[in-house]
Amino acid sequence: MADQTQPWAERTVEVPPQPGVGIPPQPGGEVPPQGEPFRRGVASVGRPRTPRTESFPTVEHEPSGTGWPGASQEPRRPLSWHVEQLKIGGEYSAAAALFAFVCWGIWALSGGGNLTGPFLTFLMSLLVAVGLFGLSRLLGRVVLERQLGRIRRSAKGAHAATAVFLVGLGIAYLQQTAWVISVWNWLTGF
Repeated sequence: MADQTQPWAERTVEVPPQPGVGIPPQPGGEVPPQGEPFRRGVASVGRPRTPRTESFPTVEHEPSGTGWPGASQEPRRPLSWHVEQLKIGGEYSAAAALFAFVCWGIWALSGGGNLTGPFLTFLMSLLVAVGLFGLSRLLGRVVLERQLGRIRRSAKGAHAATAVFLVGLGIAYLQQTAWVISVWNWLTGF
């Protein structure tokens, strides 16, 4: 019996060996009959099983790119094409920027003093206008191109939104100038 003081030792009762029961034949001994389930060194291999489920039939697939099958894939456009599309409608933004600059100049010069503060204010306002232009382009890409499936051929909408902002900015500069407000009130009769 194995040493029972070891933790790995089995705690079983020894049974004296019985001839022909549970002991596999030893090498050099007699050949086991065909019905015996165990032979030392030989793995039992059963017959291949039939699958329990039926597999789906395969269907030929022709790669068509992304999107619906059969839909044509638009070719990628070069960067120069995209830059040209950004320029279309730029006259709106340029005219509005010129208007805002003139209005800013009237406001800055009428205030007198150092022009660094007003110049930084105008520069930050132009950066906000550039951010508005980028946001308008992004919104147009998501709504028009992705959701509605249309192709944008220009940036007129984004330039128009930026122009509206810059014209409003110029008017806000003029509203802060006292003599422009007094001239306006004199012209309108208030």
